[in-house]
Amino acid sequence: MKKFVIAVSAIALATTAAFADVIADRKAVMKENGRQVGVLVKMVQGEADFDAAAVMAALTKLNENVQAIDVAASFPPGSDKGDTTASPKIWEDMAGFQAEVDKFKAVTAEAAAAPAQSLEALKPQVAAIGQSCSSCHETYRIKKG
Repeated sequence: MKKFVIAVSAIALATTAAFADVIADRKAVMKENGRQVGVLVKMVQGEADFDAAAVMAALTKLNENVQAIDVAASFPPGSDKGDTTASPKIWEDMAGFQAEVDKFKAVTAEAAAAPAQSLEALKPQVAAIGQSCSSCHETYRIKKG
């Protein structure tokens, strides 16, 4: 019986640790996405000078991160528990969530394929990226505070 309790405890601990890693991984991706979008937003808001090379680098990195998102691997059942702002709606409507991620993938791929060469061209790209982020976060993220 003692061995059984230890085995069950070990499995529970491993499962908890695995979900913690999944949560940490997806938080790291989102944080990196925020950094890259931040580079672009600063230019659009006039807080930084337009820099075509920086735009290309930010869009390339953002697109790489977004294209690598695997909803099933990043949001497995049970990973809604713990230190996360992922809404339970993700697991209630996985198809809707996947559709939002797919839209984000399309928007970032389009922007990365034709990085803006001017501030005026960057504005609609940033608006489209921001709209996609907001649309998903509105439904599938728990608001902080």
